[in-house]
Amino acid sequence: MGTNLSALLVAAALLLDALLGEPRRFHPLAGFGRLAVWLEARFNLDGRGHRLHGAAALALLVVPGVAFAGWLQQQPVVGAAFSALVLYAAIGLNSLHRHAEPVAAALARGDLDAARAGVSMMVSRDTAALDAEGVSRATVESVLENGNDAVFGALFWFLVAGAAGALGYRLVNTLDAMWGYKTPRYLSFGWAAARLDDGLNFAPARLTALSYALLGRTRLALACWRTQAPAWDSPNAGPVMAAGAGALEVRLGGAAVYHGQSESRPALGQGAAPEGGDIARALKLVRHGALLWLAVFAAAALLVWGVNHA
Repeated sequence: MGTNLSALLVAAALLLDALLGEPRRFHPLAGFGRLAVWLEARFNLDGRGHRLHGAAALALLVVPGVAFAGWLQQQPVVGAAFSALVLYAAIGLNSLHRHAEPVAAALARGDLDAARAGVSMMVSRDTAALDAEGVSRATVESVLENGNDAVFGALFWFLVAGAAGALGYRLVNTLDAMWGYKTPRYLSFGWAAARLDDGLNFAPARLTALSYALLGRTRLALACWRTQAPAWDSPNAGPVMAAGAGALEVRLGGAAVYHGQSESRPALGQGAAPEGGDIARALKLVRHGALLWLAVFAAAALLVWGVNHA
C-alpha cells in the first residue's frame, strides 16, 4: 500500500470514528468476543488447557481473518474501502471518550456511585470501594493505556501491514484482554495471547510514550519513562503510563485491588494526585497524539509524492 493512500485511509478512518463512533450494534469485535468465549470453553475445559491449547485457539481465531484481510486489501478499489472500514473498526478513540467522559462528569457533580459504575466498565480492578481520587487514577490510567491499545497500536500495524495488520493486532489485543490474566484458569491457556500481544505492542507502545512526552511535560515524561517504567509489571504499559503520567504531571500507580487481592504497584509520574479534571487532560493527550500521528503520516506522504514527481 502506497504512502499517499495509507495517509488518506488513516484520515478517513479517524474521521469515521469521530463522526460515527464505534458501531452500537453488530460490532465485529463483539461477535469475535462471543466466538472466543465459545472456543475457549472447549479448548480450556475446566481451566485445564495448556499453552499449546491456547496457541491453537488463538491461531484458529486470528489466522483466517488476517489471511482474508490480506487478500482483500490488495484488490482494486474495494481493497481501499475495505481497509478504511477495518481501521475504523479497529480504532476506538471516540469510544474512549464515550466511556471516560461520563466518569469525569459524575465526579464533577459529586456522584461517586455513578463514577465507580462508569470506571468499572473500563478497568479490570475492583472499583466498589474507590474514593474520588481512586476513580480518577483508574480512569486516567485506563485512558493512557488504551490510547496505545485502541488507537496507536492499530494505526502502527495498519501502516506496517495494511488492514491485515490492524485486524490482526486488534484481534490479538482482544484475546489478551480476555485470556491474559495470571489466574489459575488462564495462566497457561492465555500465555500465547499475552506473549504475542507483548510482541505486537513493543514498538507502538514506545512510540505512544514518545508522543505523550512530546505533547506534555516532555523532560519530566522522558525521565519518568526512563526511571519508572522498568519496575512496572507490563513491559509495554509501563512506558506508556509512566510517560503519560509525567506528561500530565500527575501521580499514578500505587495500590489496587484485582479479583479481591490487593496489589502494590510501583509509582508512576510525579506531581499531584489525579482529580476528575485530569481525565479530560488525559483524553486531550490521546486525541492530540492521534492528530500528531496523522500530521506525520501526511508529511511523509507529501515527501514521497514530492520525491516521485521531482
